[in-house]
Amino acid sequence: MLLFPPSNWDTAGMADNRSGTTNENKTRVTGASVADFLAAVEHPVRREDGLSLLPLMSEITGQPARMWGPTIVGFGRYHYKYDSGREGDAPAVGFSPRKASLSLYGLAYGPDAPELLARLGKHKMGAGCVYINKLGDVDAGVLAELVRGGYRYVTTVLHQG
Repeated sequence: MLLFPPSNWDTAGMADNRSGTTNENKTRVTGASVADFLAAVEHPVRREDGLSLLPLMSEITGQPARMWGPTIVGFGRYHYKYDSGREGDAPAVGFSPRKASLSLYGLAYGPDAPELLARLGKHKMGAGCVYINKLGDVDAGVLAELVRGGYRYVTTVLHQG
């Protein structure tokens, strides 16, 4: 089973109950402006793709966009707790317009995800993340279904006991 949040997220500051430390989780909601963040994205394609994903994800999830850490635009939230005792909050779905690609979070989960990912178009998979070069490389309808299914699964099934 894929773990969410993925292991490649910045979890260095997360509480580690095994060692007794209570460091702060760096991937958390901040007060930063999503609009300012997206306007400052240097890569023009990533900036435009981020501006296109913003209303799509907000409309599908019914949630406002919030900055999670310095670079993740997230929608909704859920609480996770691992067998190790590590726990915290994470965005249900989200994206980050990185230099190398557009990272999409929370879309690789749920019973329909494998079939939808097979029809998405040009993409790569990471540890629970979907990476695309540009929105024009993927099927918009399939992407919307992945957002819908991922959000529903993460908020109703994943880590619910």
